[in-house]
This record gives sequence, structure tokens and C-alpha cells, in this order.
Amino acid sequence: MAKVAVDVMLKPEILDPQGQAILRALPGLGFDQVTAVRQGKHFEVDIDAADAQAQVEKIAATLLANPVIEDFAVRLVE
Repeated sequence: MAKVAVDVMLKPEILDPQGQAILRALPGLGFDQVTAVRQGKHFEVDIDAADAQAQVEKIAATLLANPVIEDFAVRLVE
């Protein structure tokens, strides 16, 4: 059984309103040094396959990410 992590982020050119809202709230919480925030999604997939990473890459491209506006990275978790 393999554990594979998928991180999905909006492409840099896509506006991130949730990240902007977080950025605006941070100074009020005492975090004045933060200059940018981008929000994303993190998935962990347990899969029983010899080609686990390749299978999860297909899953991410098909279901977990919208390739028009999002990029994704897939990695095996030790």
C-alpha cells in the first residue's frame, strides 16, 4: 500500500480571492511580514498499485485539479 500526496494550487496568473482575504487579515493578527498568500488543496491517497504515483497523477489530472486554472504536484509519502 502506498500513500501518495497531491498538492493543487491555482496557477500564478489566476486571481486568488481567498488568499487575498487571508493576506488582509494577517496584519490585524500581528503578522505584518507576510507579503503574499495563495491557498490550495492537499490530498492524501492510499492506493494499492505497483504504479501508485502514475495512477494518482491520472486521478489528479482527471478529478482533483482543474487543469485550466490549477497546477498540481504528486509525490510519494514515506
